[in-house]
This record gives sequence, C-alpha cells and structure tokens, in this order.
Amino acid sequence: MAQATRKKPVDTEIDTALEARSAAQSHFRTLRLGTPFQPRIDALGLKQDWYSWAGYRAPHSLWDEELEYFAIRSQAALFDISPMTKYRIEGPDAEAYLDRVTLRDVTRLKPGRVHYTAWCDDEGFVLDDGTLFRLSPTRFRLCSQERHLPWLLDSAFRYDVRVEEETEAVAGLALQGPTSFAILRDAGFAGVERLKVFDLAEFAHDGATVTISRTGFTGDLGYELFVPADKALSLWDRLMAAGELRGIRAIGYTALNRARLEAGLIVANADFTTSEHAIRTDRLRMPDEIGLGFMIDPDKGHFNGRRAILEARAKKKLRHVLVGLEIEGNIPAEHAIVYYKKGQEVGLVSAAMWSPMAKRNIALASLQRPYGDTIVDDLWVEIYAMRELQYQKLMKKAKVVPRPFIKLDRRTANPPADF
Repeated sequence: MAQATRKKPVDTEIDTALEARSAAQSHFRTLRLGTPFQPRIDALGLKQDWYSWAGYRAPHSLWDEELEYFAIRSQAALFDISPMTKYRIEGPDAEAYLDRVTLRDVTRLKPGRVHYTAWCDDEGFVLDDGTLFRLSPTRFRLCSQERHLPWLLDSAFRYDVRVEEETEAVAGLALQGPTSFAILRDAGFAGVERLKVFDLAEFAHDGATVTISRTGFTGDLGYELFVPADKALSLWDRLMAAGELRGIRAIGYTALNRARLEAGLIVANADFTTSEHAIRTDRLRMPDEIGLGFMIDPDKGHFNGRRAILEARAKKKLRHVLVGLEIEGNIPAEHAIVYYKKGQEVGLVSAAMWSPMAKRNIALASLQRPYGDTIVDDLWVEIYAMRELQYQKLMKKAKVVPRPFIKLDRRTANPPADF
C-alpha cells in the first residue's frame, strides 16, 4: 500500500522562497497602474490590445483601429490622456521661471490661453516638448511626454515658485473630431462655443471644476478636458450620454497616431530622441533640427540653451532636418532608410502611413543636412513589402513636402461648426 510522504523542511523552504520571488517579480509581468477612467476603458477593450504608457495600462486599440481612426475624422473620438505627465507650477515668479526654462516667450501667454512649447538642456538639445496652460496670472499646468520633476525643481532655485507633479490627481480626456463641439454643448457646458483655438476655460462639473481647452493632437476640431481624478467617471458618462446620437467612440493610440501624422505633429522618442534618453551624441537634436525653430525668439531674454542654439544658427552647425515626405505608391515606408540617388544613406523615416484624408503616401523623416534642406531632389526610400510570404525590396521616389499633410478648416472655425 502506498504511503504518503512528508515534505522535507528544506523542500518547504525552497517552495516558499520560489513563491515569494514569483510574487516579487509579478510587477514585471503586469502593467501596474490604471487611470481614473480604467473601469470604462476596460469594459470597452474588446481586443485586449494594451501597452504601457508611463506605467499605465493603455490601449493600442479598443475595438477596430481602422474604424477608430475614422471616428476621429467623421464623428468624435474619446481618448484617455491621463498618463500624460502633468505639473502644477504656481507662485509670484511662475511666469519668470517658465520663461527661463522653456523656449517660447511666456510673457505673451495670457491667462486662459495655451501654447505648444519645448525645453532644452544647457547645450541646446531638446529635453522634451509639451503644452503650457496658463490657468491664472500665477498658476500654470505643464504637460509633457517624459518626467522632469528633478530638473524642474533644480531649475527653480531662487525663484518664488512651487512645482508639483499632479499626474495622478488630475484625469484627462481628449475629445476630437467634427462632432466634438456639439457633444460638449449638448452635455451642458454652456459657453464652450466661445473657445477659440488654444483658449481654455473652467466649467462646473459634478460639484467640481473641469478645465476645457480647445487643443488636441489630431489636427481636427477638438478639445482636452482636465478634471479631479475622483470626478473622472462622471465626466466620461456625461460625455458618452451626450454623444450617443453624434457617434462618440472611445479609441486607442494607434488611431490617434495616424491622425497626428496627417497633422504633421511630432512625438518625443519616436520622431526625435530626447537628450536625457540619447545614448549616442548623433541622436541629439536642437529645436531647429526637428521643426521647432519657430518657437525661438532671439530677442527674448536668457533661456536654457539660448547661447548654444543661436551659435549653431550663426555658425551653420545644424546637422539634421526633420521633413515631411510624399512617397510614390501606397505602401507605408515605416522605418525606411532614405537615400540620395538610390545609393547614399541620408536619413531615416520615423513615421509613415497611407493617408485616407490626403490620399497620399506620407512620412516624417530625419535627414542629414544639406539633404532635405537645400538638396531636395532625387530622394528615395527603401521599403520591404511582404508579397506572398516573401519580402520584396522596393525603391520608391520621395519628395519633400510641407506639413501639415492635411489642413481642416473646421479645426480653427469660429464659432465651431455644429456637425
């Protein structure tokens, strides 16, 4: 008759240790954080197609990436931007401090307005780009892709200013598309029709306040909404109820990324490498090398990187240029090498797609000057297309074209159209 065997104490200790190690490592296998909107997004995530955005569980696509893209362009799309890093910057010296650390002239940014800006290290290389919201004369919100709190705090030395990260405390939504204005109006946000592009205002919501700005990352009519985290679900439900008859749909990042490319907008650590992340020096970029030179006012007082940026301009030391390309054919040139006269490598495509709106094969590419700057002819891209389970190398002609690739009048119409 078989007898039960008792586990040796050493076996029990090994099992306990293995279980403890497995529990300790579980955070490597699980995206740890959920945004305040996560219960609603999880319920809609039919594809279970998630990625990590700054440690948060975020969707590449919720139901169908193609239809999600067309929701932006023909209806209204709701996208959770809560993982975006947000800083509250306030105090008597807030304006002077931000004017010192960012490229654009903050003294020209009036309360109730937003501007797109960037900030650099001392050598003039871009640390990040983002949006700066002026909520009052002494209170700002800075939104960015990366986290910069230690650098911001160090830069605040001798300024009477308080800098705090509020990413977890403030939930954010992007409502983009032709019916976005009508949805906000039908949701009861009276006066939202008065917002012009880059305006912001505060509205009552569920016993609290929601900040609504006429901003976005799609090149379309659209808004961004910021609300205390504990009011997030009630805001989601309010918008969904108001937008039911106007085609509101929740979307993931893939659709948003296509829309931003059509709008010619860049993404940090996708279209350029931020200076804190660059390992090789040839990956560093100055504002003029990624299309952000328009932000720089030589007559503005000192700001981070000013001397290096102006010296690079004066001595013609700028090495790269970011350009829009139109490529023959209809196969996207994702991560393709760009050649001059089919033989000399001169750059790399960072984002590409066949644009349903522009009806063109478009791309963003970083090229080595003078290519893309003074030499714009005889450029080619190398595309590998899958044909019957085998890759085929295609050399397609490319030409430099202006950005944005599409320009929609409804984005800037005042008052916004009632679709």
